[in-house]
Amino acid sequence: MTIAFEAWGRYDLDNPFPLFAEVRELGPVHAVTLADGHAAWLVVHYDAAKAALNDPRLSKDMQAAMARDNAVVAEGLPGPEFARHMLAVDPPHHTRLRKLVAAAFSHRRIEALRPRVQSIVDDLLDDVAAHGPDGHVDLVSTFAFPLPFTVICELLGVPDNDRTPLGNGLIALLAPTPNPEAYARAKEASDTVVAMLKQLVATKRAVPGDDLVSALISARDGDERLSEQELLSTIFQLMVAGHDTTASLLGNGTVALLRHPEQLAALRADPSRIPAAVEELLRYDAPVPHSTFRYATEAVEIAGVSIPAGAQVIISLAAANRDHAKFESPDDADLNREPRHLSFGHGIHFCLGAPLARLEGHIGFATLLRRFPHLRLAVDFQDLHWNHGDGLVLRGLSKLPIVPGPSLPRS
Repeated sequence: MTIAFEAWGRYDLDNPFPLFAEVRELGPVHAVTLADGHAAWLVVHYDAAKAALNDPRLSKDMQAAMARDNAVVAEGLPGPEFARHMLAVDPPHHTRLRKLVAAAFSHRRIEALRPRVQSIVDDLLDDVAAHGPDGHVDLVSTFAFPLPFTVICELLGVPDNDRTPLGNGLIALLAPTPNPEAYARAKEASDTVVAMLKQLVATKRAVPGDDLVSALISARDGDERLSEQELLSTIFQLMVAGHDTTASLLGNGTVALLRHPEQLAALRADPSRIPAAVEELLRYDAPVPHSTFRYATEAVEIAGVSIPAGAQVIISLAAANRDHAKFESPDDADLNREPRHLSFGHGIHFCLGAPLARLEGHIGFATLLRRFPHLRLAVDFQDLHWNHGDGLVLRGLSKLPIVPGPSLPRS
């Protein structure tokens, strides 16, 4: 075995799953060194991962961790000013922040978005069809990215004219930074995004609207106060989480379906299976392969392994989702599988936007598969590259070249 416990995250991004399987065979928890040189503990078994995700001794408070020990991973871009959101704090701060945002993601409000999401999907797929049945189309830039990005922009109240530069900035900000030149480009994009979000807050404070940013500003000025840092951090986190992971779900899931033609044919024959299929696609190729930052506030034992106080803990959702002890033939996409993946996390930090991501996935896949019954890859599978994201927290395709084939009209 050639296990890359050094520089964990700098593995084969196009196919990390054989490595994940090797690591699982060696045990549930391992000491690793991250690609940036920091030491960490890696959790890879399903049961251990589920327990760790719900363990209050594993803190999410980045600022407290850095104040305690400068050996933990520092904040990435945009920096500390945008690092005080619900994914980076513990109760009671987490409880307060999540409560302020939760109303926007209630089942009733998400269901109310269904007609608008369907309209956005139809418009985007009209543009795909306009390339002609034999045209080569990048499904990421034409469909997978703009669908969730448009929805989250509308929820937050981002003006139409700001969406293209903001989207370009986010793409550049979230790109890998393997060298100083790449980091400089990401930093420039980060500065652009920061300036635009600050201007958005200033505009909504002066002229409130029926949108989530205005609601958060109002909450900040009321009894449930948000600090300026919490306000900006929350908006940034909602913007990123609200589009990037769903874009990867749509891209990764489309590739998985095309690689399993029998499953795809059965799904086309029975579209009522779309919701179950989306859950399996989330398990099979998780858009978030590792959980976000955690550290042990005290010595913790996970699956019989002792982790010292102050240690950073990384939970591999993608590895856990393919645990042979939990799933039969986990390296195959089986659309009839019982949904029990960890791709949305578990416990108090379970993804707040999961209902919205599911809605967009259901409508997106159902409409894409119905309108393009002969959709196929425009390149060999080996020519696809999962080079969007950092290899740890984000995994997605920057491009997905497809040939749409003949298009059916809107329903």
